[in-house]
Amino acid sequence: MGVDAAEKIIVGIGISQSGADQCELMKGVDRVAGNMGRAPEVVVADGAYTTMGNIVKMEGRGIGLIGPAIDREGRRRVEFERTGIKPEFFPEAFRYDEGRNIYRCPEEKELKYWRKENPPGTTFYLYRAKGKDCVACPSQDRCCPRTAEKGRVVRRVVDAPEITAFNQKMKSEEAKEIYKTRGAVAEFPHAWIKDKLKLRQFRLRGLRKVEIEAVWACLAYNIQQWIRLKWKPAKLGGLDQCAG
Repeated sequence: MGVDAAEKIIVGIGISQSGADQCELMKGVDRVAGNMGRAPEVVVADGAYTTMGNIVKMEGRGIGLIGPAIDREGRRRVEFERTGIKPEFFPEAFRYDEGRNIYRCPEEKELKYWRKENPPGTTFYLYRAKGKDCVACPSQDRCCPRTAEKGRVVRRVVDAPEITAFNQKMKSEEAKEIYKTRGAVAEFPHAWIKDKLKLRQFRLRGLRKVEIEAVWACLAYNIQQWIRLKWKPAKLGGLDQCAG
């Protein structure tokens, strides 16, 4: 659901069976552009939509994206806890030798360049230690308890300029203040439809029928907003003013 921030009018609605919200951002932008004749200048979205791929795509279309910064640190910590890596053996404990393009671990073993990966918005350069070094290492149980035979892997991350600029933007007070408005704009229509229309679960089955039901609900909401914005002010404006 796309909602205009100024007037709280729903300007785009779509139905999907996808369990991943991030796939829906660009589709939502296209729907708004189709309905309004132009794409929005700024889109405020929650963290489910601010993926690196979406950040790059929005920048490519000249649309400002406001949302939570990429929480790489939080994701990384969860990954390390899952694999049993202790904080003293997180990647920052490994020293990078730019001249030789290798890493050196806290136990002074070398991790040589292995391969490169290119997910959207960033580049990962992976470095791997020799399995025999890790198996014989006294710190194995804290560094690579589950992958010693294959050798410890460290990843050097180089973000695309769009990702760096987005994360920097979201540190600004202006961007943080804009993001604070998202709940009042985006969540109110959902709450109104659930409360006033009692639409907490679709009554129909099939994407097409569900879409029709959703469109009618959004139309009812927009009519209510039209009454608030246009009909009531016009009616009150036609009354003679008096003082008592």
